Amino acid sequence: MASHLRLHLAAPPPPALLHHRLRLPRPPPRLPLPTLQSPRSSSSCLRPRDLSPAPARARVGGAEAEAEAEGSDGDGEGGAGLVGEDSAVFRLADQRVASWAYFAGILSVVLYGLNALWIDPATGVGTRFLDAVAAVSDSPEVVLLLLTLIFALVHSGMASLRETGEKIIGERAYRVLFAGISLPLAVSTIVYFINHRYGGIQLWDVKGVSGVHELVWLSNFISFLFLYPSTFNLLEVAAVDKPKLHMWETGVMRITRHPQFVGQVIWCLAHTLWIGNSVAVAASVGLIGHHAFGVWNGDRRLASRYGEAFDVLKKRTSVVPFAAIVDGRQKLPDDYYKEFIRLPYVTIVALTLGAYFAHPLMQAASYRLPW
Repeated sequence: MASHLRLHLAAPPPPALLHHRLRLPRPPPRLPLPTLQSPRSSSSCLRPRDLSPAPARARVGGAEAEAEAEGSDGDGEGGAGLVGEDSAVFRLADQRVASWAYFAGILSVVLYGLNALWIDPATGVGTRFLDAVAAVSDSPEVVLLLLTLIFALVHSGMASLRETGEKIIGERAYRVLFAGISLPLAVSTIVYFINHRYGGIQLWDVKGVSGVHELVWLSNFISFLFLYPSTFNLLEVAAVDKPKLHMWETGVMRITRHPQFVGQVIWCLAHTLWIGNSVAVAASVGLIGHHAFGVWNGDRRLASRYGEAFDVLKKRTSVVPFAAIVDGRQKLPDDYYKEFIRLPYVTIVALTLGAYFAHPLMQAASYRLPW
């Protein structure tokens, strides 16, 4: 924060006249002078409540801009007056080979441990977990909803307890604990859905309708552009860098403040349309319900962490895609498209295309499990 500039304008009283008996008028009392602050310091009221330093600069549309409110009410043109962070920024000069090597090592260990301790029926406990849940009901819809509910309770519950947990065991240790519990539950739910997606009651069948396949494919592709803003900070996801609760503001965040919720809704609608049975409906109800809760919980956590800064961000963004842009609360910069020409978004596109072509391999791997 810029230092305060104090201007002392009152002149000192004139020296006493020792050789005259004239009484000079008494100087007026000094008045407290206003403290003048630089424009940058006006954003201090928008800092997180724990006074953690906000990023000094952000790159918006390829140009540097001060990542502060600059005394505005949040209605500045384009990228001016940012109170959040510029998302998906990746500067090659800031990267360290050691960090990414460490990331690759952690990922390898996690995948090996996930397979050995959870997935592999011979050594892992995932099959016993699925058997216990499936014993509740013979209905795949009920089992899928139970798996989704268990994952949601653990995932959202641990996210809500993040601040307390990080104070006890530290940011990195809590991220490892969070991922170590959430990831196996997510894998179990996904594999069960793949293996049972054509069970249940068939409600409609539009696979033979012209254009439906193309519509579903395009919808799924778009959904992944919203679903995975976690690629903005992969090193934090793996706890290589210290994890932080980010308040992103640019890129897809200008379209919707909760891109994962929007992406999940699009994905669910597309898959439900294509599969057309009660299992797909049950999966969509569970996933959309979980992410709808995440909208409320996410806003609550950001408000607690960032205070008035989040209030400003909330006023000029929306949950419904494009709503803030249409009603004028969000003004897009002229070079808005540059906020998407960044490596994390390119990575999402590449992984989405790869996942589409890898569908047969994913399904074959799921079928090998007795889930």
